[in-house]
Amino acid sequence: MKIKFSSIETLFDLLERRWGSSATRRSIGFFLVLTYIVSLVLIELNRQKLLPGFFSDIIPMNHLYSIDIAFTLLLLIEVIDLIFGLARSVSSAVGKQFEIFSLILLRQSFKEFSHFHEPLQWNEVSASAFPIISGALGALFIFFGLVYYYRCIQHQPITENSMEQRNFITAKKFVSLILLCIFIYMVLLNGYLHLGNEKSFDIFKTFYTVLIFSDILIVLISSRYSHTYSIVFRNTGFTLATVLIRIALTAPHYYNAVLGSGVMLYVLILMIAYNKYIKDIHHGDS
Repeated sequence: MKIKFSSIETLFDLLERRWGSSATRRSIGFFLVLTYIVSLVLIELNRQKLLPGFFSDIIPMNHLYSIDIAFTLLLLIEVIDLIFGLARSVSSAVGKQFEIFSLILLRQSFKEFSHFHEPLQWNEVSASAFPIISGALGALFIFFGLVYYYRCIQHQPITENSMEQRNFITAKKFVSLILLCIFIYMVLLNGYLHLGNEKSFDIFKTFYTVLIFSDILIVLISSRYSHTYSIVFRNTGFTLATVLIRIALTAPHYYNAVLGSGVMLYVLILMIAYNKYIKDIHHGDS
């Protein structure tokens, strides 16, 4: 059956166009700055005991916590970028996954500061110095690896049939819309739990779990349009990378940075091998 979800494709294109517009980006930037400043002000008011009881229970007492709030919002925006990018290019979306993971490592490093008292004292910070440095170095290695990874990407359709290629893209847009709905639900649910002083969950760990299943679904969908070994192997390898990133998110300090860096190296080698395989196949056919 041919996929004819014209309304889904129209909805996705509309949302993607609105999300990527310059007006939306300016609004997001303003919102991030405003949230950061407001969080600093609220934390200071709470420290001075000027907030009512309900707010004082949910507002932290440490100014450094505002950095974690800003980074969390930034990561939420990056995840939405990933969801929209999934429909355009699977390989680029994998790169976006590593971008998000590297930012999560940096966020974890900053989050360590929120546990310290103000002003910072070396006697208190020294115990967390190496975990902070390991996260920063892991993020730096991934950033460095992404420079070469994006250079390796060669966008090629999985099928030479234009209609089938469009159907494949439409199917990916449908998967992306489902992912977007799930992600929005997770954000709203987590916010509700937090405001109700109930136990919340880690949005990014949960989302990466969902992402594993969506990646496998895309691999299965792509097999309908191409049975080429190199494409199946590459996409399956990408799915394994997502699984390993999910494991790294649950790993303790040091292990998460080392595992994340190892996965980055694995994906980089995978792309180099894939490009070499494609080049040799085409050269052999000529």
